[in-house]
Amino acid sequence: MTALTLSTSSAATVRADALVVGVAKGAKGVVVAPGAEAVDKAFGGKLAGVLETLGASGAEGEVTKLPAADGLKAPVVLAVGLGDAPAKDEAYDHEALRRAAGSAARALTGSKKAGFALPVEDAEAAAAVSEGALLGAYTFTAYRSNGNGQNAKGGKKNDAKSAPLAEVALLGTKPRDKDVKAAAERAQALAAEINRARDLINTPSNDLDPKSFAAEAQAAAKEFGLKVEVLDEKALKKGGYGGLLGVGQGSEAPPRLVRIAYTHPKAEKTLALVGKGITYDSGGISLKPAGHNETMKCDMSGAAAVFAAVVAAARLGLAVNVTGWLALAENMPSGSATRPGDVLTMYSGKTVEVLNTDAEGRLVLADALTRASEESPDAIVDVATLTGAMVLALGHRHFGIMANDDAFRTAIHEIAEEVGEQSWPMPMPEHLRKGMDSPVADIANMGERMGGGLVAGLFLKEFVGEGITWAHLDIAGPAFHEGAPWGYTPKGGTGSAVRTLVRLAERTAAGDLG
Repeated sequence: MTALTLSTSSAATVRADALVVGVAKGAKGVVVAPGAEAVDKAFGGKLAGVLETLGASGAEGEVTKLPAADGLKAPVVLAVGLGDAPAKDEAYDHEALRRAAGSAARALTGSKKAGFALPVEDAEAAAAVSEGALLGAYTFTAYRSNGNGQNAKGGKKNDAKSAPLAEVALLGTKPRDKDVKAAAERAQALAAEINRARDLINTPSNDLDPKSFAAEAQAAAKEFGLKVEVLDEKALKKGGYGGLLGVGQGSEAPPRLVRIAYTHPKAEKTLALVGKGITYDSGGISLKPAGHNETMKCDMSGAAAVFAAVVAAARLGLAVNVTGWLALAENMPSGSATRPGDVLTMYSGKTVEVLNTDAEGRLVLADALTRASEESPDAIVDVATLTGAMVLALGHRHFGIMANDDAFRTAIHEIAEEVGEQSWPMPMPEHLRKGMDSPVADIANMGERMGGGLVAGLFLKEFVGEGITWAHLDIAGPAFHEGAPWGYTPKGGTGSAVRTLVRLAERTAAGDLG
């Protein structure tokens, strides 16, 4: 992973492959952001004018490279747009800094070291730049050959030109400042875990099935001192986990339920996080049409986010207990697969008529939610790439939030916005519950087509223990990015919801959530 260092060096004296400076859109044209004073001086105070001549406007994410002026140790200056310049007495928006740092880091792929001279007036700004740079530098090259037919899986290193930026030197900071140092350390731990989630999401399903995913959790548990329990197909059958077994029975790769837990001796609260982990979703007998299954390795993004969040809580030493439940299965069509019209008996004892085998995520989550409820946590949050309906409603950058408690839903929404994850609170209309009435079972796994994302949330609510505060995050839109990279968002797995879950754990540890 990219290294992060705090440096007191001036942008004029730091030795690096490139210097990153910020520029913004001012009332009269491009303005140079704080942090780049030494660079601007080297250009005779005309850096903004030179950039405008090259076509720069200061627009968010815009990247302009130019040769460094005499007096600078680095050979290249990279100017990255921050968007509209803030008012005189206001600071730059943290998310704008995060995205700009990400854009710059991506543009410097293949470089060994870059000095980031962006506005870092306080620890929060330093954290934003650090996070953005570390997340923007991410690359997934495990399966790319290096020209001789071998790739990282064969033990060979990839071409240096495709390697992520090796070191980010944060300039203008105070390394001995406790708050800045803590912010940098947190950013490193958080980025490492988000990138862990991204790696898992990007790994093809022939290398990541429920068993191998469980092994990843076991390895991390050993490394970070976590407790882990893995229920295999025999244990699931003995325990009556009909949802997990029903979804997984069509595959040669049997399902798993993983419990991975971090505990702190001074913790007063416990969070349970439940993640949908469909390592490949063909739709089952209700087979997805051509064009809708090529990226379905990403259907375990919720479980990846939960896994990463638990490990991040451990790395940060948060004074809260965090238990992750990874509901892992592969949804495939075969002679042994669950058929539309079959009835499954869930772990809770409720029966579910399966009207559509492609509505499988709610089935595995239902079992995990019931099991998590048995431990009486203070709150449960499930995370899932659950419905295409949520993508239609909110697009590809926002995830939806539903909850059985309005205040908790609002808190999670505010937390997500605070950490830079776009989200939107969604309702849970009770009238939609009737559409899931079944003539042969307690409930059907499908209801009204319109409002399908809300119907899925209402289904999950049925399996949450009485009196337990619960929220559901449908990350179907932002979990996997198929377009061109932007900001710190790469092509492929994004690690959506990890930052929200970690901040939720921090707020809970601090007693800010009651």
